[in-house]
Amino acid sequence: MKKFDLKWLYGLGIWVLFACSTAEREPFADLESHEMGKVIGKAETVPGKYGDEMEGKILITHLPRFVEDVENKGFSEGVIQGEIKEVCASKGCWLTMDLPNGESMRVTFKNYGFFVPTNSQGFPVLLKGVGTLVETDVETLRHYAEDEGKSPKEIEAITQPKKEITFEAEAVIIPEKS
Repeated sequence: MKKFDLKWLYGLGIWVLFACSTAEREPFADLESHEMGKVIGKAETVPGKYGDEMEGKILITHLPRFVEDVENKGFSEGVIQGEIKEVCASKGCWLTMDLPNGESMRVTFKNYGFFVPTNSQGFPVLLKGVGTLVETDVETLRHYAEDEGKSPKEIEAITQPKKEITFEAEAVIIPEKS
């Protein structure tokens, strides 16, 4: 897993793990003109803040601990970090990241209220929200496969629901690649 370039995060006014945010920039100053559901597509500059602000001290939960908590309690709330593996190609309405157990975790965004750039694969990511253990039905799995651009044959091969960890993010920070 790639480490964050902390200088970049400091430049955003975010003090990870040990101090409060000093960001003065309003992330959605143009919210009134923002069209919900609008396709973001490929962004010229991927790194940035998406969704709510991460205020106060940011304590990152160790990913194996996060997975253990979700598997034992059914959910876990906090801030985790990883690398973006896949992004919804149509509008950036979800992303995936790998978990230490070899599984992939789908991340969606609270109330469908924001998206990430569709070209953010391979970037490190900091996510604040809630992870939940769910059983995803066949119809939804096929929809995700279609979003990923899978072939009709691959989509048709999905015939069983899948028990998996999902994450609903309320805030996302995508730093520069290191």
